[in-house]
Amino acid sequence: MIDNENLDIRTITMGISLLDCIDSDPDRACNKIYDKICRYAGNLVKTGEDISKDYGIPIINKRVSVTPIAIVAGACQDHDPIRFAKALDRAAETIGVNFIGGYSALVHKGFSPGDYALIESIPRALAETKYVCSSVNVGTTKAGINMDAVKKMGLIVRKTAEATVDQGCIGPSKLVVFCNAPEDNPFMAGAMHGIGEPDCVINVGVSGPGVVRAALHKCPDGDLSEVADIIKKTAFKITRMGQLVAQEASRRLCVPFGIVDLSLAPTPAVGDSVAHILEEMGLESCGAHGTTACLALLNDAVKKGGVMASSHVGGLSGAFIPVSEDAGMIDAAECGSLSMSKLEAMTSVCSVGLDMIAIPGDTPAEIISAIIADEAAIGMVNSKTTAVRVIPAIGKKAGDDLNFGGLFGHSPVMEVNRWSPKKFIDRGGRLPAPIQSLKN
Repeated sequence: MIDNENLDIRTITMGISLLDCIDSDPDRACNKIYDKICRYAGNLVKTGEDISKDYGIPIINKRVSVTPIAIVAGACQDHDPIRFAKALDRAAETIGVNFIGGYSALVHKGFSPGDYALIESIPRALAETKYVCSSVNVGTTKAGINMDAVKKMGLIVRKTAEATVDQGCIGPSKLVVFCNAPEDNPFMAGAMHGIGEPDCVINVGVSGPGVVRAALHKCPDGDLSEVADIIKKTAFKITRMGQLVAQEASRRLCVPFGIVDLSLAPTPAVGDSVAHILEEMGLESCGAHGTTACLALLNDAVKKGGVMASSHVGGLSGAFIPVSEDAGMIDAAECGSLSMSKLEAMTSVCSVGLDMIAIPGDTPAEIISAIIADEAAIGMVNSKTTAVRVIPAIGKKAGDDLNFGGLFGHSPVMEVNRWSPKKFIDRGGRLPAPIQSLKN
């Protein structure tokens, strides 16, 4: 499975609370943040490499997530929060991790001054740092959707693309807008260490789309009940490996084990695609009618198999459908079988949302806001996590290609619906929580 089917541990993520670093002096706060991250995570990368060698299991990424910085920086009124982003970036470089997440704000019911300042600083923060990832939670099932935040984030996504146009518009690839953001997510760019989490914790994200596809390939004529059983059994094996790595990392680092995230996380590598799993089930191409049903089966079976393998499952746990990071999704988008509309339908049953999608560079901010609003509504009504990570490809139009390289891959620029939602977005206010939120 490891040698031929791209099985790996996608990430070991150490979550670190920064609540004890809060200080009214921003310089003192930043120094505390840097020192604590380096103290707690100084051996994270080496430990991951040692476990990989000892067990022969590839561990691709080592990452850190922290308390949403808007909470920490809120004590420093009238100071630019960009210094906190640079402190995080400096710490990430010192300890050698791939990314650090938590330049984040939780505004599902409204803004505090710290939230607003941090959101305003996101374009510059992502342009001037290398390792920092950012997220903003704009809605929950319990609170509804903060439409003022939705409007704001459409502007911020555009500004972030414009601020990093000299870097291939890479900025928005490190920015996620959530509804129902989980507190223990180990995957970037949305990782943060929630305020209900312990002081420090180890979370692991597994992968393995290639393993699932290979297992299904051995059963070309089975009915869908057999397909579901094969996926469940395969997910069990993958999750047991993740549990082993998580417990071993926890022991060696003397940090509590948190959760295993079951998500099938694809990469641009051949044989590591969620889209190819759906095609193995019988679709000519991902995006064909039937794709949403196939994805629903896959997501459910992965969860059922995973929860039998670990008592502590969390994060997002399902199937990711990032376009630029999945070779099959890229092919489907390029040949025209996969559209933005179909991707939105798929997000009603997958583990996240519209992910790593390049859109035309002239897309107005209100359309981006409306895309966010639609995804947040799906998450809110269905009591699930949804998210939007779209990249306005400045200077490019539908049909062009935007190449990030590395883990982020490349994506055809996908057309969006050009009919204007501006009046709806400009109304602002709060979209009320659904009736199913009243569970007390």
